[in-house]
Amino acid sequence: MRNPGRTAVVLASVAALAALCGCTVTPPDGADGKHRSPLRVELPSGAPRTGTSAAPGTSTPVAGARVLWSRGDSGSGVRELQARLRQLDWLFDGPTGSYDDLTEDAVSGFQGKRGLPRTGRTDTVTWQRLVAMTHRPGKWELYLMGGQPAAAPDPRCLTGRVLCIDKTSRTLRWMTDGRTLSTMSVRFGSQYSPTREGVFHVYWKSRHHVSTLYDSPMPYALFFSGGQAVHYSYDFAARGYAGGSHGCVNVRDEQAIASLFAQVRVGDKVVVSW
Repeated sequence: MRNPGRTAVVLASVAALAALCGCTVTPPDGADGKHRSPLRVELPSGAPRTGTSAAPGTSTPVAGARVLWSRGDSGSGVRELQARLRQLDWLFDGPTGSYDDLTEDAVSGFQGKRGLPRTGRTDTVTWQRLVAMTHRPGKWELYLMGGQPAAAPDPRCLTGRVLCIDKTSRTLRWMTDGRTLSTMSVRFGSQYSPTREGVFHVYWKSRHHVSTLYDSPMPYALFFSGGQAVHYSYDFAARGYAGGSHGCVNVRDEQAIASLFAQVRVGDKVVVSW
């Protein structure tokens, strides 16, 4: 025989639980005089269910891990992140200092390999793990593909039309009467074929030049000292400072050197200094 008092107590308990959890409750069979299926509790949409796992391909963020950088961010911190990812072969482009899709993919891959949530965002836990596995990148690891700031111009560059080239900062300034019109990253010759230093003048422009000595293309060549010229380099564009020239001043930005080539005249001054 069914005990009405016991049924009332059960219903009261279930109702209290429902109020706390925000649940929908279906009464047991016969409690309201109608045929029902056994008692079930429907949790609200999105509520966690004990004993269930996350959907495939998703991860729960590490509790307390603050996001340091994510897609769209830029700056020196992002540049260092990219340099460290390059050390572990998770990234092959840059560093650029801009958190792009390639950086996001590299971070996600690194996280997944270490059992961390694959968010693609660099949080404190991801960063600490990466730092522990890499060394602090040097200046030319940070600026392997260019982008470094230019040094102050040599005093000899402050008058006239000048290609002001600085070996220390590895940059070229195109200047007119002390005003910088454009700046670009450049690469020089090795210790066995160094780029000569001093004051020179552009004596020949050759748009589609090919080296007869090395049988290599030298587009947008601006010759200033013997066979040495400022020109675009496919190798510099591809490998950055991992390589070197045979004495010429290489430019990796083709658009920048094309614009420079159009502006420079035969007779313009060239200053190469440390």
